[in-house]
Amino acid sequence: MSTPPETEATSSASITPVERSSNSFLGDVWVNYKRWNLKAVRNPFVLVVSLVQPVIFLVLFTQVFGGVVEGTLRGPVGGLSYETYLAPAIAIQVAIAAAVTSGIGLVNDIENGMFEKVLVSPMNRTAVFLGKTLAEVSRIAAQIVIILLLSVALGASVVTGLAGAVGIVAIGVLFSISFAAFSNSLAVLTRDQESTIIGANLLQFPLLFLSSAFIPLETLPGWIQAFATLNPVTYAVDGARAMMLGQDVITVIDLPGLTGVAHTLVPAVTVLVGLAVVLGGIAVVLLSRASSSAVA
Repeated sequence: MSTPPETEATSSASITPVERSSNSFLGDVWVNYKRWNLKAVRNPFVLVVSLVQPVIFLVLFTQVFGGVVEGTLRGPVGGLSYETYLAPAIAIQVAIAAAVTSGIGLVNDIENGMFEKVLVSPMNRTAVFLGKTLAEVSRIAAQIVIILLLSVALGASVVTGLAGAVGIVAIGVLFSISFAAFSNSLAVLTRDQESTIIGANLLQFPLLFLSSAFIPLETLPGWIQAFATLNPVTYAVDGARAMMLGQDVITVIDLPGLTGVAHTLVPAVTVLVGLAVVLGGIAVVLLSRASSSAVA
């Protein structure tokens, strides 16, 4: 028995169209940006811990090792106070320490079911993850500013002034994107907060100590100098240090044709951008696969 045309028309009219977000792409980004910032404010413990650890390093290293390390400073960093030498390294450390906590929020969303709810919402998925990232890097930028102010209070000198300070923040934020992507990848793979933190911290400290962060590379064993050449932390720290001092400080690579600050910044920014693209790409792939399975 065939269905009357009127019934078919009525049935078609009763079908509810797929709801779309009334926000623009930027509107969806803004909604998620606010959500992740509010979430951080309501649970400030992670923010405090990620800032306290670098502050402890800054105070202890300058007070305990300052007099010893200052005697080893040679070349472009010769004659600097250890506070000035260390400040860019601690700025990069706070970027790492804050970025590795990025996956905690994602795991929390996965555990309480919010992850699936966001994915089935009409919001643009790219905007969802972009808003989260922007919220995190803006908080990291604020934490780096706090570290720089504390460093100056302890005796450090930003030779290049405000422009140099802005450059340090920019390099720290750029570097943090890689570790945030790594942390989110761990979150998707492990779906466990403890595993995410342990995995990220397991990588954080070896990279920091096997770089030019705390002691000039010339004073370290040859195998550490060789590893530092491949260590992205070295490029981040040297880039931040060049912005602070306004001069070439990189020692792990020599690029003909470049002089001054550019000789440090060009390889540093190239390495950091490349790392962010690679790790960010991996995180996007893993998040996309998790998204597909979550809403299947």
